[in-house]
Amino acid sequence: EYLLRFIAFILTRCFYRFKVRGDEHIPAAGAAILVCNHVSFIDAMVLMAASPRPIRFIMDHRIFATPVLGWLFRLGKAIPIAPQKEDPAAYERAFTQARQVLAAGDLLAIFPEGGITRDGTLGEFKGGVMKILQTHPVPVVPLALQNLWGSYFSRVEGGTAMVRPFRRGLFSPVGLVAGPALPPAEVTPALLRERVAALLSV
Repeated sequence: EYLLRFIAFILTRCFYRFKVRGDEHIPAAGAAILVCNHVSFIDAMVLMAASPRPIRFIMDHRIFATPVLGWLFRLGKAIPIAPQKEDPAAYERAFTQARQVLAAGDLLAIFPEGGITRDGTLGEFKGGVMKILQTHPVPVVPLALQNLWGSYFSRVEGGTAMVRPFRRGLFSPVGLVAGPALPPAEVTPALLRERVAALLSV
């Protein structure tokens, strides 16, 4: 965990001009779910650099096949998830592990679009967070990553990422904005998407 947070710190400070706003909305103690737009292969690392606490991530199982990044995410105990139709056992196993994270009083992060954007727009939010809230009703904090679209780690090159190193140069601005937590009883995928979309334009 310390190694990953150190790498995240180096990544966000040495390659980007990283600015965090609203981090007071990330709970200092207790279980909570963080939901965020999914722009690049390093979104989890950026969230790690912004959070005062360790975060466990639910991530698309295909990301774990990415060289170096896949090793880092396994090191950070990220939870792989596959589509239910593709691998029902892996799908259910991910939710079991997610509930264990919340039961331990820790932070769980989800990218509810289900994959990295291919065109820079915010996709539809899927209902996985609702499945978790049924058994573990905890606060849900909306987050928005700003200005990562177009970076080396985004799919800006015709749907492909990591093609042109330093395509935006060094120290390009990148931001993370956190909004007030939603009580679990108020959460819907549509409302979460609305809140994240609003944060993107802040």
